[in-house]
Amino acid sequence: MATTTTKIQPRALVRASGGPRYAVALAVDALGTGLLRPFLLLYGVTVLRLSAPVTGTAMTAGIVAGLLCMPAVGRWLDRGARSTVVAASMLVRVLGVALLLATPAGHVWLFATAALFLGIGNQAWPAAHAALVATVAQGRERDAALAGARALRNAALGVGALLATVCLAGGTTALRALAVVTACAYLAAAVLAWSVHVYVHPAEAAPAKDRDDEPTPRMLALLAANVVYVFCLNVPEIALPLVLVTQLHASPVWPAAVFVANTVLVVTLQVPVTVLMSRFSRRTVLALSGVVLAASYLGFLAATSLGNGWGAPAVAAVSVVCTIGEIIYAGSATALVTALAPAHVLGRALARFQLSTGFGLAVSPAVITALAPLGPAALWGSLAGATLLSASAVAAEKDQGTRLGGCRGRARAGL
Repeated sequence: MATTTTKIQPRALVRASGGPRYAVALAVDALGTGLLRPFLLLYGVTVLRLSAPVTGTAMTAGIVAGLLCMPAVGRWLDRGARSTVVAASMLVRVLGVALLLATPAGHVWLFATAALFLGIGNQAWPAAHAALVATVAQGRERDAALAGARALRNAALGVGALLATVCLAGGTTALRALAVVTACAYLAAAVLAWSVHVYVHPAEAAPAKDRDDEPTPRMLALLAANVVYVFCLNVPEIALPLVLVTQLHASPVWPAAVFVANTVLVVTLQVPVTVLMSRFSRRTVLALSGVVLAASYLGFLAATSLGNGWGAPAVAAVSVVCTIGEIIYAGSATALVTALAPAHVLGRALARFQLSTGFGLAVSPAVITALAPLGPAALWGSLAGATLLSASAVAAEKDQGTRLGGCRGRARAGL
């Protein structure tokens, strides 16, 4: 892999990300997700009057069932579709929100169906987006574009969640209004994404000889390690609030501050850190992220031993290190998959990677909440050990039978 440092100008970054219209589509889509995602549980409990366990189970089932669509998404991408799949992932969420609005109080199955469509859209979008960016941009410019899209998405998610929090004072009526605005945002984003018309002809994705000679990369160690790596995404949202409030008896202000700091750091540092790390191979950077994450988990273990007085500030300080590890991981993981996969199986490779990501995100809340009552050593020690083992597996895996700088084919794009 190339080890040269890339310098990305803002205009070039937008172009490499799919163009201005696509960037607006990403922002609008993330804004809609930020409006609804944190309060979907509240919608089920408050508006539909379902019990919290039933609502949570339906949401989890929707997320897991959404993962089942990934093989089909991968095959669709490998037939050449790009912006169409991105738009479809947004449109299916419009259908999910419409079902949500049409669900009468007490009807759990309609709510579960709405959660299923929302889950399908949420799971399909990352792979479709990565495939589109990999078609428009190449090499380290592509890595920076993926990082820029993540920063933009996190910023819009934060704004959407903030707006939704302000609107919650309106009660049930406000929650329904939020759902309507979310559906409109998804619809607008789908139209914008479809309008860029990015696709490749399957015959152009790779020459016939390449299709015969290049096997689909198995990436078994990478996929298994990714299941553990993605636990870091739920640390600010689940593990730290659990530790700070229930074990250190800190004010709820502390987990809120940690979450805000995490969002701000991701938005401001995702692109610069990714560009800075471009002097090293993607696999080395991904392994390094595991070391940083493991070090932060051990830091959390040390911080919680300080007790109620200094424990909360120490946890907040260590959370910055954890966020840096998350940023390094996010800037290298998908980029490594797009670099490893031959062009004609890029969609299926990204779909398998999203399956591992979605599975990790689905099981991590249960694992974290099961380990936390056993004590800090059980929680943070287990996470640190598993992450170090994963980093070692990533570093040791060989990139055989793949084209590291593979051609992505000629794209037709109306940017």
